[in-house]
Amino acid sequence: MPAKATQYPEDISLLKKYCHTCPHRFLGLHPHPQGGKVIRLWRPKANKIFVEVKGKVEEAKKIEEGGLFELLVPVTTEALDYHIYHASGLKSYDPYSFLPTFGDTDAFLFNKGVHYELYNALGAHVITHHGAKGVKFAVWAPNAISVYLVSDCNHWDGREMPMRMMGSSGVFELFVPGLKCGEKYKYEIRTKEGEVRVKSDPFAFYCEKRPFNASIVFDIDNFPWEDVPRPAHLNRPMNIYEVHLGSWKREGSDFLNYRKLAHDLAAYCQEMHFTHIELMPVMEHPLDESWGYQVTGYFAATSRYGTPEDFQYFVNHMHKNGIGVFLDWVPAHFPCDDYALARFDGTALYEHADPRQGYHPHWYTAIFNFGRAEVSNFLIASALFWIEKMHVDGLRVDAVASMLYLDYGREKGKWVPNKYGGNFNLEAIEFIKHLNSIIHERNSGVVMIAEESTSYKGVSHPLEKEGLGFDLKWNMGWMNDTLRFFTKDPIYRKHHHNDLTFGLIYAFTEKFVLVLSHDEVVHQKQSLLHKMPGDEWQKFANVRLLYSYMICQPGKKLLFMGSEFGQGEEWDAQNSLHWHLLQYSFHKKLQDMVKDLNRFYYEHPQLWEIDFSAEGFEWIDFSDNASSVISYLRKSKTKQLVVVHNFTPIYRKDYFLPLKTVKTIQEVFNSDQEKYGGSHQLNTAPKIIACEGRSSGFSIHLPPLATVIFEVSFA
Repeated sequence: MPAKATQYPEDISLLKKYCHTCPHRFLGLHPHPQGGKVIRLWRPKANKIFVEVKGKVEEAKKIEEGGLFELLVPVTTEALDYHIYHASGLKSYDPYSFLPTFGDTDAFLFNKGVHYELYNALGAHVITHHGAKGVKFAVWAPNAISVYLVSDCNHWDGREMPMRMMGSSGVFELFVPGLKCGEKYKYEIRTKEGEVRVKSDPFAFYCEKRPFNASIVFDIDNFPWEDVPRPAHLNRPMNIYEVHLGSWKREGSDFLNYRKLAHDLAAYCQEMHFTHIELMPVMEHPLDESWGYQVTGYFAATSRYGTPEDFQYFVNHMHKNGIGVFLDWVPAHFPCDDYALARFDGTALYEHADPRQGYHPHWYTAIFNFGRAEVSNFLIASALFWIEKMHVDGLRVDAVASMLYLDYGREKGKWVPNKYGGNFNLEAIEFIKHLNSIIHERNSGVVMIAEESTSYKGVSHPLEKEGLGFDLKWNMGWMNDTLRFFTKDPIYRKHHHNDLTFGLIYAFTEKFVLVLSHDEVVHQKQSLLHKMPGDEWQKFANVRLLYSYMICQPGKKLLFMGSEFGQGEEWDAQNSLHWHLLQYSFHKKLQDMVKDLNRFYYEHPQLWEIDFSAEGFEWIDFSDNASSVISYLRKSKTKQLVVVHNFTPIYRKDYFLPLKTVKTIQEVFNSDQEKYGGSHQLNTAPKIIACEGRSSGFSIHLPPLATVIFEVSFA
């Protein structure tokens, strides 16, 4: 006869209180004190339980009203000799008869912060474990009293499936045989304060489509990749098209699938001669209006557009068509939604406990505790996941400035100085260096881009030269100065000439990306087109001038979607771009110019080969503020281009440019061509001006609000 329940008072008490952290020592298959073996099952809602032992179905005996059942079996019985039935009706092996799936090495590396493939150890994974197929679950919740798995298989009953704590690692683990991809699940966490917190899996690969938020088991290792290894980008043309997948195109009010987007977007980027795309965050997030910048799933491509495999198809297809893929990635902060990371185990686990360090007053979000090894590991593993498992070519790291400074966005007295009394976040700086170091060590050719808005020195400098180790930095100063200048009426631009020239003072202190991003066409800032002064013709001419000015300046390039055809209204993340505008001449001709300009950029190494050194740029004349004209040389290792910009609507005939020893000169690009919507003031025969038998420069016709580019050779 089975032993009475009174022989297990401690285990039964723990199960009744839902705080058993080592259920496998009691549940499952064990030697019986009176001989043979016993199968113990915990089912609080059940009146009867049946077990199939070697093909024979037997009823287990209920020995405790709380929900404990036992079945005595022969001593020869092993874990794979019997099956149980879950509440859902699924027949499978007993989860409590298997050894752990989270090992000592996993625990050691994780607690040290160097488990770079942590996404393989934590989360939910379809595996074969000791001969049984199923799903292993593992979650970090070191301050929890207990963690229970709730899922489809147990009808979301938070009493049935306690997880096993793995020593001092803080990780809870459970292997559930029989489960497959598609199983929805969460973790029910009991805190020391007596709360019950039902949480999505921080390491889930797939999530329910909002407004639902369950995690979903998914195997990401089945996709048949066909893409090619990443090339190094920094000495190559880089012309980035920034895209929000949910509003680039839609079918009515519905999102397009990643696969449909892949075909349409790759074809469009090829047609427009963009070299890369940068996707605004595709990591799972609860609120559409956040545009993805408040992430709840750091390892999950959002289900708005399909499955993780659909996203893999997207990246694979872009690569097959020669388009690089960058992702926006947000390690600076995370939302406070109750089902996600915030106070995950009842404590400030991922965030700082002190709100002066752990809460962002601008965004109402939590700030990661970068000094905690496991949190740093979580973020680094996320970055590596998108690079190594999803094959992206690089990450644009959002809001780096908010990470670097302890007083970012805070009033005096509402921040905590570092140990030296300063405002640098030393832990975040160390995290960033660790991140960039390990990414570049493991993945040659990956590009790490910082969105950093301050004058912090060395953002894109190598670690060995005391830099942060990023490859590129967004040039926010250039963007602000340039747009401030362009919004001025041309009659006043001569008083703001410094906005054009100041950026060249620091242009080579970092490796910059020049950006006209989504941030500049939202929140009542107006579209780029509507920022421009003048009538319709002048507005479009100014936009053509703006884009061609950006293309010709030192640095890589980024343009936000819709700007290439002059969308008139601000970007709206809830609706598709206004593609219908292309039926109108000005919009279509602007798009044609951007297409030709991008191709011109790609075909002329003078505009990208020496982007990060003063050797690639030389002023001809930056002092003609009275005419609002600037001119300069862009250089490759073997050739040079002359670039001239006229920032007024005045046509300037026989405009002289001082450039000695010119031998030949030919116009090769003009943004004022009629086919682009311009006045078609071209330079068919620029005049070389001689002085005492030698060239002292040349004279051109300078079209209004235009960029003119010349190929030139020297005597």
